Amino acid sequence: MRNIVAFITYFLAAICLTSCVDEEEFPDTPQGNFEALWKIIDEHYCFLDYKGHQYGLDWQEVHDRYARQISSKMTDTQLFETLGNMLSELRDGHVNLTAAHNMARYWQWFEQAPTNYSDTLERIYLGTDYKIAAGMKYKIFDDNIGYIRYESFLDGVGAGNLSEVLSYFLLCRGLIIDIRGNGGGNLTNAEKIASRFTNERTLIGYIQHKTGPGHSDFSDPEPRYLDPAASLRWQKPVCVLTNRHVFSAANEFTMYMKALPLVTVVGDDTGGGAGMPFSSSLPNGWIVRFSAVPMYDADHQSTEFGIAPHVRVSLTERDFIRGKDTLIETARKLLAN
Repeated sequence: MRNIVAFITYFLAAICLTSCVDEEEFPDTPQGNFEALWKIIDEHYCFLDYKGHQYGLDWQEVHDRYARQISSKMTDTQLFETLGNMLSELRDGHVNLTAAHNMARYWQWFEQAPTNYSDTLERIYLGTDYKIAAGMKYKIFDDNIGYIRYESFLDGVGAGNLSEVLSYFLLCRGLIIDIRGNGGGNLTNAEKIASRFTNERTLIGYIQHKTGPGHSDFSDPEPRYLDPAASLRWQKPVCVLTNRHVFSAANEFTMYMKALPLVTVVGDDTGGGAGMPFSSSLPNGWIVRFSAVPMYDADHQSTEFGIAPHVRVSLTERDFIRGKDTLIETARKLLAN
């Protein structure tokens, strides 16, 4: 219940934030749209100070550099490209600029990383006799290890679905939850699943809210807790498989699970995305989406750039040729021991 109340609070804050972002009017010109976008980020983006410390981001310097590229004779296409490039300076997968003709996005957080996942191998491991419930594909491997493949937290999961799936695995020695390639979705689904793997209220992180236009204007950190589900809960070891494509709500799920005693995260760093995104509009109607509410782990550390696994392992070419998934096989060995 407390998580639901918190979610409603964040939603209402988003409405208030959107109205605040649009309070100053700029003309619908290339210069006006540029200044409007820069100011929205300057006053409401939540990681400007953090990224200044991490890689030297100077948002005022960014303004001055890109302002020289703005001209009253620019076409919409040229303006869109310039504004998209400016937003890429934030290195944030939650930041997008959307127009009728295109969406500017930053994907370099995963483009240079190995995928550590193969749908060909997934078909080998799942076969054709796997079960499906609420977006979860699941089966029991021949070594009595349970396996769940969950590709998106946009796929709703009901309490009944989770109880049925976990009941199916009751006699298994351990469980693998494979979220590789999961780009996120609904935080409620992440909390709902993670709550099946703890028997006590667990501190999983902190959250802050913007209190003013300054880069450091935030409320005090508020603790976030994961409460155990009232329904069937898993009591045996778990391995969560991750790669760089794990982002946003999937990144949060990894953070929740990593805080629990019977869970081992296996694979590569997640992609990050630790800011709750909100949206606003420019004078010409283009929509900018950006991180506005920062979230941290239980050690007060930001996971904006990803979460390291307990056991780092990559998919090898030798295993792929043999029809083996290195991450799944590593998890099976860990659970067997």
